[in-house]
Amino acid sequence: MLHLSLPLIVILVVFVLIAIRRIGKITFKIWQVMTGAALFLILTKQISVKDALFSINFDVIIFLIGMFIIGEAMRESGYLYHLSYLIFRKAKNSSNLLLLVIFVSGFLSALLMNDTVAVVGTPLMIYLARKHKMDPKVLLLALAFGVTIGSVTSPIGNPQNLLIALGSQMKGPFVVFAEYLFIPTIVNMFVTYLVIKLLYRKSFGDDEIEHSIDISMDKKLSRVSKISLIVLLVLVAMRIIGTFFGQEILKLSYISIIAALPVVLFSDKRFKILKSIDWATIVFFVSMFITMQAVWNCGFFQKYVSFINFSSIPQILLASVGVSQFISNVPFVALFLTFFKGASNLILCALAAGSTIAGNLTILGAASNVIIVQNAEKEDVHLTFMEFFKVGFVVTVLNVLVYWLYFLVF
Repeated sequence: MLHLSLPLIVILVVFVLIAIRRIGKITFKIWQVMTGAALFLILTKQISVKDALFSINFDVIIFLIGMFIIGEAMRESGYLYHLSYLIFRKAKNSSNLLLLVIFVSGFLSALLMNDTVAVVGTPLMIYLARKHKMDPKVLLLALAFGVTIGSVTSPIGNPQNLLIALGSQMKGPFVVFAEYLFIPTIVNMFVTYLVIKLLYRKSFGDDEIEHSIDISMDKKLSRVSKISLIVLLVLVAMRIIGTFFGQEILKLSYISIIAALPVVLFSDKRFKILKSIDWATIVFFVSMFITMQAVWNCGFFQKYVSFINFSSIPQILLASVGVSQFISNVPFVALFLTFFKGASNLILCALAAGSTIAGNLTILGAASNVIIVQNAEKEDVHLTFMEFFKVGFVVTVLNVLVYWLYFLVF
């Protein structure tokens, strides 16, 4: 029994260590905690070296590396900040800016996938916060919740949605997701805006904010970055078209690497960019795959999942939010799909909503959260587990309530 439950104990310890982040004079980084957990599970033979290697989703790892290259090139060239000026210049005050961040990040994540927006958006949020004398944590939280909530509405917004759309052989997934999830998602974005503004009310004022471009551009690198961004958008468009026909035309890894090639091949700063990307987050993801696989192998959640009523929307939503914290939302969806053969579109969309909104509860609830938190730490902005949870708990409860009430209409 102890052998089977050890991985579960380890993941609980991971949660505690990430929550406290400090014991005495020792400070833990998120990637260090998860890497330590993965190594411990391998050394104690809770997962074999072979299984550990096979558990790593290299498609995701390659995708992140490609996106980090593009994001770093945009930041280094200054093109990212010029682009942000065009997007956010109509925000008259800090409240307007908060609302724009949530809706813009949400809309983009539905098209480009949430992790993509998290990579590019994190340095931008810190830049905007410092420029307009706001608390960076406010905009980082807005970005985290925005990309998570926005990705609910699209079958390509996140990996678990794509798994649901393709694994269930859903007909017309974009139409189905829009029918069941678009309206409550828009409502949840407004709800999230109100929650952040209420909990961080001292950070907002009525003073008008001034927009300007105060960062010079590296013209050559900027041109290369723009080409990479255009290639990315074109390939994503091809992927969207493919899903209309129930096909995955291009894997995520292919999209990001092809889009990153202009930077790698034609930029004089290629080595500086490669050195500057967030390798710690890459290590975190490798370790997370191993740790979550060991938790999955112990069979704890598979044993108790049969107690869930698969026709009950509230139970699906609550189970999705809860279990996704421990085995991640993609394995959770893969598990649940085995029980959902021939399920209605309503049930499948409830699964998509719950497993995605799970990301708003804790830092570990979504990969995009980890990307945001760890990239922010590179800029000396530290968003703790409890700071995230304090807002995330309220947002998650209200989000689940909104989806449940909307699903009652059907």
